[in-house]
Amino acid sequence: MTNASTSIFRGVFTALITPFSENGATVDFDRLAENIHLQALAGVSGVVPCGTTGESPTLTEHEHRSVVEKTATHARDNGLRIIAGGGSNNTEHAIHLHRLARAVGADASLQVNPYYNKPSQEGLYRHFMAIADSCDLPIVLYNIPGRTGVCLTIKTIKRLAEHPHIQAIKDATGGLELANATLLQTDLVVLSGDDPLTLPLASIGGSGVISVLSNLLPGRVAAMWLAIEKGDWELAREIHFELLPVANALLTLDSNPVPVKTALALAGRDSGTVRLPLVKPSREVTETIRRIMETLQSREATDVKKAEEAMSHQ
Repeated sequence: MTNASTSIFRGVFTALITPFSENGATVDFDRLAENIHLQALAGVSGVVPCGTTGESPTLTEHEHRSVVEKTATHARDNGLRIIAGGGSNNTEHAIHLHRLARAVGADASLQVNPYYNKPSQEGLYRHFMAIADSCDLPIVLYNIPGRTGVCLTIKTIKRLAEHPHIQAIKDATGGLELANATLLQTDLVVLSGDDPLTLPLASIGGSGVISVLSNLLPGRVAAMWLAIEKGDWELAREIHFELLPVANALLTLDSNPVPVKTALALAGRDSGTVRLPLVKPSREVTETIRRIMETLQSREATDVKKAEEAMSHQ
């Protein structure tokens, strides 16, 4: 079983966007490398390529492999851990992507509930067990019923937690009820899958977050987690409430990753391009994001500078 206090799944893991060229025809690997380097400078623990935020459904097989491979290389060079997105509603394809993650040197793979075909709890159990049995790479389960239409129950999570390769779960259920049960009844590491719930989950024993927001503000998200680790809950709450408007905006103004890519484009760090069936947001949404961002940019720059200085003295 995994000890949460010493687990590799601890801290801030950025759910990376996949940057595209202006017309969306190709992956912009130079921008991908720049973003990973910035994440390291800001003090995050790791990165997660090819998840929902990375628009994995629109990547070709070749693109998926290339993004995972290049992310693993750049992340290792920058001292970051890698949790590679490898989920599918086709069990054999999920096994293939899981083995790919292991082959490129990822620390784990992120395995989402099968979507659209809506399996039973027994089907979910057998799906994840087949992946876990396929190789010795650790697995982070990904419970996100709003995207997949199915939710792992605590009974199924407990069964899955008995497998030595299933070591963590990303909880994006929108509340703390299932996370509470998971922490009480299993030894799985629990990571927040919703930025607004990172602090509340940490208060009951959560070990970190797989964050959308840290694409944009890695220094602020990392600063909040550092405050949590130090037991400075007053500072952690201060940063939490400071980040809450933008965290909520990124999750509610449009489908992820449309808002975060829009914010990154406004900051000059991405083309802002998403692939169909996603489209750029309305002018009103863009202006809302711009207004929210204006209050946070200077503090983010300060956090990144502090993290960079700390790294230079290690």
